[in-house]
Formats: sequence, C-alpha cells, structure tokens
Amino acid sequence: MTERAHAEGHAGERADKDAGVWSGSWVAERLGVGLNGDEALTGLLGLALRRNPKRAHLLVSNVLGKHVPQSPAVVYGHGVALGRRVRDLLGAEEAARAVVLGYAETATGLGHCVADGLGPAPYLHSTRRPVAGVARAGGFEESHSHATSHLLLPEDPALLAKDGPLVLVDDEFSTGNTVLNTVRALHERYPRKRYVVVALVDMRSPADAGRLDDFAREIGARVDLVTTASGTVRLPPGVLEKGQELVARHEATATGPTATEPTATEPTATEPTATEPTATGPTGPAPAAAPAGSVERVRLRWPHDVPDGGRHGFTAAHRARLEAALPAMAARIAEALPTGARRVLVLGFEELMYAPLRLAHALEQTVGGDVDVRYSTTTRSPVLAVDDPGYAIRTRLVFPAHDDPADGPGERYAYNVAGGGFDAVVAVVDSAADTPALHAPDGLPARLAAHVPHVLLAVVPSYVPRPPHDTERPSMLPEPLRGPDFSSYAPDEVGWLLQDLSDVTLEAPTEEREEAIQRGGAHYAESLPVEYQPSEQYQDLFHAALETSAARLARAVGAVTEIVLAERSPRPVLVSLARAGTPVGVLMRRWAQFRHGLDLPHYAVSIVRGRGIDANALRWLADHHDPADVVFVDGWTGKGAITRELAAALREFEATDGITGFDPEIAVLADPGSCVRTYGTRDDFLIPSACLNSTVSGLISRTVLRADLVGPHDFHGAKFYRELADADLSPDFLDAVCARFPDVTDTVDAQAKDLLSADRTPTWEGWAAVERISEEYGIHDVNLVKPGVGETTRVMLRRVPWKVLARAGAGADLDHVRLLAEQRGVPVEEVADLPYTCVGLIHPQYTRGATGADGKAVTL
Repeated sequence: MTERAHAEGHAGERADKDAGVWSGSWVAERLGVGLNGDEALTGLLGLALRRNPKRAHLLVSNVLGKHVPQSPAVVYGHGVALGRRVRDLLGAEEAARAVVLGYAETATGLGHCVADGLGPAPYLHSTRRPVAGVARAGGFEESHSHATSHLLLPEDPALLAKDGPLVLVDDEFSTGNTVLNTVRALHERYPRKRYVVVALVDMRSPADAGRLDDFAREIGARVDLVTTASGTVRLPPGVLEKGQELVARHEATATGPTATEPTATEPTATEPTATEPTATGPTGPAPAAAPAGSVERVRLRWPHDVPDGGRHGFTAAHRARLEAALPAMAARIAEALPTGARRVLVLGFEELMYAPLRLAHALEQTVGGDVDVRYSTTTRSPVLAVDDPGYAIRTRLVFPAHDDPADGPGERYAYNVAGGGFDAVVAVVDSAADTPALHAPDGLPARLAAHVPHVLLAVVPSYVPRPPHDTERPSMLPEPLRGPDFSSYAPDEVGWLLQDLSDVTLEAPTEEREEAIQRGGAHYAESLPVEYQPSEQYQDLFHAALETSAARLARAVGAVTEIVLAERSPRPVLVSLARAGTPVGVLMRRWAQFRHGLDLPHYAVSIVRGRGIDANALRWLADHHDPADVVFVDGWTGKGAITRELAAALREFEATDGITGFDPEIAVLADPGSCVRTYGTRDDFLIPSACLNSTVSGLISRTVLRADLVGPHDFHGAKFYRELADADLSPDFLDAVCARFPDVTDTVDAQAKDLLSADRTPTWEGWAAVERISEEYGIHDVNLVKPGVGETTRVMLRRVPWKVLARAGAGADLDHVRLLAEQRGVPVEEVADLPYTCVGLIHPQYTRGATGADGKAVTL
C-alpha cells in the first residue's frame, strides 16, 4: 500500500479515535483561549490560529461548510432553521417584505439558506469581486478581516431601496463592527425601520453587547438578533503576540512552505507550493511531481436562467427553477463518480457556496446511505494547519488564485481535505474562475489530485447582469449562409454565421498588408491576403501528404469527437472557428453520424485575435440552442492565443449580454501547445488542410471585421471564391479522411478510452517555448512567433516569413514547408530542443524592402 493510500485509507479509523476530542483544545492549552456559554458551543465551534496580525484566534465552525467538511444536510439545515426563526419573529406579512443580505465570503451560503427558510424573500450577498458594468449600490469594511472591502452589486437597484426589514447574515457575531458598518452605510442611503441580525453564534464580549442597542436608538430603528448559540471568548492578556509567536514557531520548524502543513504531533508527506522556487510557465509555477489522481469534468447542465448565487440578487422564482433542476444535476454527478466511491467531498469556491451546497445536498439525497457526502469550500483566509485532533484545521492545500481577483494574485486554501479519506472530490467553480490558472500544474485540481484518487470539476456559469441601458438590437438576426450559395460544402454540412462580402474588393498584396499591420495602421482582419494558388508540384505534395496522413487524421477526428460526446454533451452543437476549424467541424459531424447515427448541428463563426468572437453569432446561437451544448472547434493549437482570446471574449459577452453557459474550452484535432483538454492528439503533425487556403475550406476566405462593412448588428464577413471552383479540393480532403473511418474504429475506441482516463490538464509549454524563442531571436513580440506545422504553413502562405525553425530530424511532415521556404527564399534552421515540429517567424521589422531573409522582395 502506498504512503498516501495508507494515510488516507485510515481516515475513518483516525476519526473514531479522535471522537470526543474538542477541536479547540490545542489552542486552549497553549494560549489560554476558551469558550464560555451555551452547552452546544463546543460542538459548533473549534479553534485555530490565524496567520493575521489583527487577530490571533479563529473560531472554526463545524456546521458552516467552509473550513470543516460536513454533511450538506447539516449545513443546509442550520441555515434554514435560522431563517424559519426569523420568519416567526417578523410574522408572515413582514417576512414577505424582507430582503436578506449575506456577507462575503464566509456567509454567502449561510445567508442563502436563511433566505430559503424565511420564504419568498430575495437574497443578495456582498462580494469582493468587482463586475464590469455593474454599478455599486453600497459597500463597507470588515475591520478584522484579511480582506476588507465588501461591494454590493444588485442587478435591480431597487432591491435595497425597499422599506421592508433587512436581514443581515454572518457566520459569527463577534464584535458587531461589521454589522454596524453595514447598517450605517445602508441606512444613510436606504433608511428603514427594522433590521434583523442573524448568526450561527453570538460571541460578543460584555462590552460589545450593548453597542447594538445603542446604535439602534441612534438611527431610530429596531434591531433584533437571532443566533443558534451564544457565549464569549476568553482571551488572556498578550494573546495576540503569543499567537503570532506560536504561528511563527510552527512555520519555522516546518521543512519549508508546504501544500499540506507539517503536523505538530507526527510527520506527514509534504509537497511544494507556489511560494517555493520552482520552474515557472505562463500560468505559474509547476509542482514537483504530476498529480496522482485523475481529473475529469462533469457537465451539470445548470439552468441558464438561474444565477450562480446572490452576488447580483437571487429571487424566489430563481429558487423554484433551481429546485426543479437539482435532481437531474445531482444524478449527473452521481453517474460520474467512480465505482465503489464511499466518501465524497463537494468542494465549493470562495463566495460560491450556495450552489455547491445545494448540489451536495441533492447528491446526498440521490446516493442515500451508500455514500458519505461532505461539503466544504476553498477560502482566501490564511490559517495555520496542525495535524492534531484538538485542532480544527488539520491539513491545508495551497494553490494560486485563478479568478483574476481585483486585489491581485495570491494564495488560496482548501482545509481538511488532504487526509480526509475521500474517494472523490467534486470541485465546483463558476465560469469566471474556469481559467488557465485553474488548470495549471499548481492549480486547484492538480493539488486535489495529489491527495484524492478522483477529482471531478463542475463549472457553474457566472451570472452577469445585462446593462440597464443596453443598446437596442434587431429582434432577429439573419439565418446562416449555406452551400451552394455560400461555400462548396453541402447545405447540411455547415451553416455560416457570416455575411457575404464576395462582391467587395478586400485583397491586398502580402507585403503591403504586413507593413500596415506591423506599423499599427491596420488590423489583419481588415483586409485579405491574395489567395495563394499552389504550383503543380505543391499540389502533388498536398495529395501525397493527404494519402499518408488520412488514417492518422481519422483517428484524431474520432478520438476528439468521442471525448466531446462523453464529457461535453450527448448531442453537442458544433461551432467551428472559421475558417481553419470548419473542415474539422465537418469531419467531427461525419464521425458522429458514422459511429453513433447522430445528426449534429454545425455552424462556423468568426473570431479575430484582439477583437474577440462575433457577439451577434453568439446571440444567434443562444436564441436557437442551449449555450451549454455549444462546443467550439478548431483545427489545432499553436501557442494558445485563440484559446485565450475565446475565454476573454466569452467573459466580456457575459458581462455585456448576461447570457451564460458558453464553455470556452476549444476542441481541436491536435494540441501540440498543450493549451486545451479536448483534443485528438498532442502530436505536432501535418494536417493537410493547413497546406492550402480556401480551396480546402469550402472556398471561403478568412473572416473580415471592418467598421465600414460590418455594423453593430451584423455578422462578421467573408468571401466565397466561386471562381476557384475548378481548384477546389475541399470534398477530396473530407472524403479521403472519412474513407478511413471504418478502418480506425477499434483504434479510436482505445485511444478515446486512454484519453478520457488520462490527465489532460494543459501545461501551456508551447506558450513558454514561444516566449523563449521571441527573446532568443530578438523579436520581442510573441504574435510574430507562429509555432507548429499548421501555423508555420500560414506564415508561409499569408505573411512575410523571416525564418523557419525545424526540429532536428523532422521528416515528411515538413516537406511542404521546405518547398514553400525554397520558393520564398526563407532559411530553414534546425533546432535540437524544439517542442514543436517547426516554428515560423514573421519578419520582425518588416518594410517592403525586407521581404526575405536577404532583404530582397520575393514574388510568388
């Protein structure tokens, strides 16, 4: 048995041995801190030490679901019970007029549960995440916290302006300062007659106990307090200094910063964290070793009209729709759990507490007594971990922030997960936090996988309110263009969400385009290169490459399609990124027909680096399909620029339109840059469709985005080169690959099975290589470095190439690149340690007198 299996497999035995030990005794014995009050107090609370200069101790709730994994029924039950007591206190009429406000981050879920117990009351929680385009309705400070600024961002500005009771919910009522700051700020702006303060525990000192009544008299309002238990914290003189000294001593005696803190009583296995000097990449430091467990996605199919929480408000109607959807989402999680799992943790994410809690509660009801389901969340709060039964925080996992927080990057924590004996963890994040940083080698899933055999990642779409003065748009967008009127593909193969600009002259000589682009006078999407017409020798090379690689392509098409069907949606809507993604989307659609009898919808949309994806195309898709079913498709990844562009564009689209559910992860045939999770292969090989332009892509040009041609209510544009019909190889390419489908079926099944069970976490090694090459060759612009066979081919066909770097020993995959380089007078330089088969370098200081490597213009 491995050390990890031994340690975590006996967590149940350790729990039995630890039963009856108060989880605050370790701190009490060393600092003299104690709890006085209700008999239930020590069952509700443990103690730990903060890594915070403002307060030494931390009251750790056993029923909140933040630091201590707990049964979701227990967590939900405590919040709902408090809400019902508030309802009884207010009476039915006043309860119907109430608004509930919870505190970020710890009480966002608790406040939601109180609102559920109260009845029809709308709910809002404060947030530390600013949202572009959403106006503040207020804010306040939390004086003792490690992160103080709270924002109030309701979608409906009138939510806080109503004169009914305001119910304020926090996990503990310790000094009253936070509540006083909140009420003072809100009462000046939205005065009302009644407030109710709700907390799991009231731990005010005698000196603080009277302040709330005094404040109520000062503002002329009634303030009630509802808690589960009450008491006081006994703090001896000098406890802050002693606590800081104790924290420093324990951290100094450790072997270094660790992802799982060293124990006070016995050694534990440790691993490096982001604070240790490690090899860095574009998404942060890499861990010392690959994760041991598997990481897979589970598709929730979250109802697209339900917010992910109360950051912008959550109504009774939202609650009803969520209740209706929960059983099906829980069933999907249960189905994704590994066979034989007996102990499962649903792990929420900072302020995202309620959605994971309700999913965990529904899962608990779905699996019954066969599985022990627990719930907790990650946190921003730094706490010392000590592996002792008398201490509330036994272990600590450290990982970098991954949601682009307003206060900048920093450490985040998951407590009491490592060593918890979990067979699986379901990590639930919102889509704003589903970033490359999350999937980095030191991200949360990788940290969890180092301690838990199976990690499932579930993403809830982040709700962003529609701007209040949204520009009016046409009620209907045009239907997609289809062949044979637009493209040489059959009408059912693909619908183009584009406008036809075939009658507009857009082509410019390559040299003129390059000079304008590099001088900043034009964007590459404002014109088109003159279509390169291959020589007879080059066409022969294309046919030879297609013959050689058709089976390999068929395997990659089959594998990526099977992964999409297994992980993304049983009936996905394929949306190709025009134009390189379009042939791949057609092939994936054909595989789904061949292997499963599915007739999948397929569209092509425009995405432009630096300008984003066509928002009108997204609106059309959202009107006609569930965004959660949309799978974006491209041919291959280079350094990952389009991957990042799509993620950023979808975040912006959510902010402007309030439409959520689109998944930014692209499905590609080849992922040599290790930028995505959904791919057929990570080999950098020749995809013959990269060898040509429109004549292998349905005779459609690159997409065009120019203000005088594309208005705010138009799709991006493209041209249909009907005049090139005699040279069209699009059907040949598709048919050659599809002809190999029957031969590769068994291989695809095995390949897809291996990929589905593999760790496919992106490493972004390609981006790191591009940055290195950019500096080594004095280019200082990653946009001029085009890695991979496909991108290098594009450089040779459309841009002004400077050099080609070829991996030493690269074979036939580079024959066409070598031929193009010879025709254009571009040197090919062999490099021993290149992670790609080749890399194309665009001339970094181009003028029309410096086309080739020798500074002479070259004609095609």
